[in-house]
Amino acid sequence: MQIRNATAVVTGANRGIGLALVKALLNSGASRVYAGARDMKTLEAVVALDRARVKPLRLDVTNKDLVSAAAAAASDVNLLINNAGVLEFGSFLDVPTDKVARQFETNFYGKLNMARAFAPVIEANGGGAIINLLSLVALASMPGLSTYNASKAAAWSMTQSLRATLASKKIQVFGVFPGAVDTDMLAGVDMPKTSPADIASAVVSGVESGTEDIFPDPMSTQLYA
Repeated sequence: MQIRNATAVVTGANRGIGLALVKALLNSGASRVYAGARDMKTLEAVVALDRARVKPLRLDVTNKDLVSAAAAAASDVNLLINNAGVLEFGSFLDVPTDKVARQFETNFYGKLNMARAFAPVIEANGGGAIINLLSLVALASMPGLSTYNASKAAAWSMTQSLRATLASKKIQVFGVFPGAVDTDMLAGVDMPKTSPADIASAVVSGVESGTEDIFPDPMSTQLYA
């Protein structure tokens, strides 16, 4: 799929990888980008990137009513980027169950809600793509991120199933597996990190080259190999 002239929706677009993805899409010639976030006020700087092409979208991926409203408002979309995510540190024995549920509600069910709402939109627009931002720990679990690992692994399994389900509808499904990224989510964690801009650039390149599983940084590439 080519990004030029595409119409995209990006969840969690107000900061980090989401913001970088909006910038990368604009730089690659996307005709319109719907930038989604729960708080519309946090999208002011994103819209300012290009007021003609960036449209703010009130969106909580765990709220099915807001997801349905977003799909109705963004009826010209042919590229869905499921970026929104949450992270809790800790082992399975320590993380409170409500926080375990919160991670699955966003990292798994949120992506599922968006795929169900936007797959018919993308199909009606002649096909396109869905990109799921996953994580390297979906493939190699780390005890200190146990429930986050599990939610991302479930989303990876869903990604594979969606590929088979949506292929006949001319919708490609991509999985992105970043390692450590320099975002608020990992603030205070002392380790080598890749910039969100480099992740976004690799995602765009991977989609345009048709690479279904995208390893967008040195850490993910090396550990996957």
